Amino acid sequence: MKFRTFAASLSGLCAAGLFLSADALAFDADTAQALAKKEGCTKCHAVDKKKEAKSLTEISKSLKGKSDAEAKLLHHLTSAEMVKFEDGKEEEHKVLKTKDKAEIKNLTDWILSLGK
Repeated sequence: MKFRTFAASLSGLCAAGLFLSADALAFDADTAQALAKKEGCTKCHAVDKKKEAKSLTEISKSLKGKSDAEAKLLHHLTSAEMVKFEDGKEEEHKVLKTKDKAEIKNLTDWILSLGK
């Protein structure tokens, strides 16, 4: 009888752990969108249609399936690399002002989720 109670308790804890770990891995889309707006990303990028630059969904699709997708996106958001527009104009990509790694991770996870 004690074994059944122990096994049931252990099963419950495992199920709760899986549920909580899935939540811990999830991103907060509203927070990511607010950060994108605050950082000025939405001046050039829309979520699902082209503005002055590719949509965030297009960017996500271009990175889909690449093992270094997150690293590439992170580099793009934090390195001020040169970007070229369709009209031939080039400029440095704006760097995220926030240094909060959790905020940046949430933003990159959200962007990468858009192309699925």
